[in-house]
Amino acid sequence: MSSVATCLALWSVIQQRVYKTRVHDIDELRQSLLYVWRGLEQSLIDDAVNQWQTRLRACVRASDGHFEHTL
Repeated sequence: MSSVATCLALWSVIQQRVYKTRVHDIDELRQSLLYVWRGLEQSLIDDAVNQWQTRLRACVRASDGHFEHTL
């Protein structure tokens, strides 16, 4: 899975969990996001971090040029 797809998958999980119940205002949304974030499985976070590390290394190797084709 690409780093972008991993990130999108992570946000999809967060969104599904946050909106299980209706959010009425910004403060409630903030609290819900914090609650969900704290309860995320560490493996989801690890996967996202590992994918971004891979992507950043490829960017550095490419001297900030195009690198997506190397992933």
